[in-house]
Amino acid sequence: MSSELPLAPSTRATRTFRYAWFASLAAVGCAIDLVTKASVFSWLGQPDGKENIYWLVKDYIGIETALNEGALFGAFQGLGWLFCLMSFLALAGIVYCLVSKRAIDDWLLTMTLGIITGGILGNLYDRLGIWSRFQEFAVRDWIRFSYDYNRYVWPNFNVADSLLVCGAAMLFWHFFRIETTEAAS
Repeated sequence: MSSELPLAPSTRATRTFRYAWFASLAAVGCAIDLVTKASVFSWLGQPDGKENIYWLVKDYIGIETALNEGALFGAFQGLGWLFCLMSFLALAGIVYCLVSKRAIDDWLLTMTLGIITGGILGNLYDRLGIWSRFQEFAVRDWIRFSYDYNRYVWPNFNVADSLLVCGAAMLFWHFFRIETTEAAS
């Protein structure tokens, strides 16, 4: 017999709502990422080595298709299988934290993990080659930032990358906030 008391109906309903909120954030984030990638790649086509940029702000912000077989900033090219494995491990860790470690009881943490999950799923879809009939195991990037008349170009990225970065920033903020609160107590 479990030593834990059964959840009060309001707590059970709250957790159910939070699981739904988590799943919704992950699904919507992933969907926005995949729809924007499909739209941009349909419009501009695959990268072909030629500079094919649609400028939103001339020489600063543009849309340009790129394929990344690596990780952050194009590092570790050709290790897509490793990043697929890491994605599956991260997803398992998130589920473990939500269910076993009760991260679901923290509203901000639930939201943060939902955003991160959306980013993981969007890039994992690409890494598995599902999007390409030619089985290209690369992440589709399309957002371009540059300055000083294209002298400095930030590596292209996508919505999933943005979700991952924002989620990671929220996670760090959350843990530092908790540490500060506990230190003050």
